[in-house]
Amino acid sequence: MESYAAGWLSIVPPIVAIVLALITKEVFSSLLIGIFSGTCIYAFGKGLEDPIINMLGVTFTLMAKKVDFQILMFCTLLGALVYVLNMSGGTKRYGEMALKKIKSRKSSLMATCGLSFVIFIDDYFNCLTVGTVMRPLTDAYKVSREKLAYIIDSTAAPMCIIAPVSSWAAAVGSSLKATGAFQSDFQAFVSTIPYNFYAIFCLLLVIYLSYTNRDFGPMKKAEVKALYARPEEVAVASIDRSKHKQSEKGTLWDMVIPLICLIIFAVLSLLYDGGYWGSDPAYHSVTAALGNCSASKALVWASFGALVVAFLMYIPRKIVSFQDFMEGSVEGMKLMLPANVILILAWTLSGVCRDLLMTQNFVESFVTGSTGLDLFLPAAIFLIAAFLSFSTGTAWGTFGILIPIAVPVAQAVDPSLTIVCLSSTLAGAVFGDHCSPISDTTILSSAGSGCSHIAHVTTQLPYAWFIAVCCLFGYLVAGFTHGSWLFSFGATSAMFVVVLAVLWKSSFNAKVEEQKALSLANK
Repeated sequence: MESYAAGWLSIVPPIVAIVLALITKEVFSSLLIGIFSGTCIYAFGKGLEDPIINMLGVTFTLMAKKVDFQILMFCTLLGALVYVLNMSGGTKRYGEMALKKIKSRKSSLMATCGLSFVIFIDDYFNCLTVGTVMRPLTDAYKVSREKLAYIIDSTAAPMCIIAPVSSWAAAVGSSLKATGAFQSDFQAFVSTIPYNFYAIFCLLLVIYLSYTNRDFGPMKKAEVKALYARPEEVAVASIDRSKHKQSEKGTLWDMVIPLICLIIFAVLSLLYDGGYWGSDPAYHSVTAALGNCSASKALVWASFGALVVAFLMYIPRKIVSFQDFMEGSVEGMKLMLPANVILILAWTLSGVCRDLLMTQNFVESFVTGSTGLDLFLPAAIFLIAAFLSFSTGTAWGTFGILIPIAVPVAQAVDPSLTIVCLSSTLAGAVFGDHCSPISDTTILSSAGSGCSHIAHVTTQLPYAWFIAVCCLFGYLVAGFTHGSWLFSFGATSAMFVVVLAVLWKSSFNAKVEEQKALSLANK
């Protein structure tokens, strides 16, 4: 299929999908309509014969081409693992132990943050693992699923993009190679970390909201609803409606050991696939191996290995029967079907924009054709990256499109802004990926926490936009101060503190509401 330069029409499909999703609260039809609008533009723009028939042909051909079966297999196997962990009774024992050790709602939220910070190798792995482990605990303290999904989503990509050893660092490094502007791509990536204001302040906001037990906007309503919910109404996720009873023979280790093995297998698989133990000495370092690996393939190996470990632990000890284990694995796979369908549709929509309508060319012409950017260059690049990532639902795709453009433009306009502009590209891409309804990490965060996808999007949007506005102010200051970190970071910090101070009085205080809920329950 040859591409078609659709100009401004290339941004219509994602806008249609996003607007419909936010209005209808239904993501499947919204994504489909967005995809069909894009292939319709392509079919009529290219002047194809029988445009309606060809539109359908192009849609399903592209869908088959864009599907990443490795990621779908990883999600499916992880769904099976989560289900059998639940069947073993290990998660129940974990919840009982955690309730003895963690005595408050605040502690449960801080523990969730801590685990999210530790798992920074890959965002997919973070989204599904943290939700699986922490959901029973946060449910016990009536933390809304929306709040859990927000914490997971806001620590997955932001942690990965400031961790030198991660799949995201490898993706950025591969895009930096195309510019030829840096002697060391790894060193260039590390230099962007202090200027990646979105990731830094996103993490700070998560810690602040978790520690203070305060919320505002739609999240406030979700938290109030969760606090006043009856105990039987808390476990709303499909994984909690298990067709199989939890075993009474299981122990805490029946949950912990498979998950530890999952982490170990993931790290070893990433290094192995990247050639760490291979014959080429160029990949005999951790960073080089991670830059050369296929994260999706490695995660499939890891999830399958963890499932085998669970099988070997449960069957011989008769914690779960062979038949129940097999049936439970299939049931867990079924539970991941909605998330997998959304991923397929999101990838197809991204392919419509990038492969058919050449959205990246439209963005490139907009950037290179703009004049008078000098002082506003970091802020302008942040906005463009955010828009592109939000529209296509992919941060990695945005890296590939914008980094080869942003770096040469910055070097031509003001070399002192090169690292700042590179950082603003990464920050904008993470922001768009973080809050886009069609982003895979957004989808997986809602799936991992057992939260409605649209509910997750609408509750976290105000937080994401709040941080984005603070960052935009910081990048404006960076442009006017020729890349001064002290002034730009200080400006972002000041905006962050001022807005939080303004919102303090109107924000939701979980501690006060919790006391009210308890008094009502006693009556």
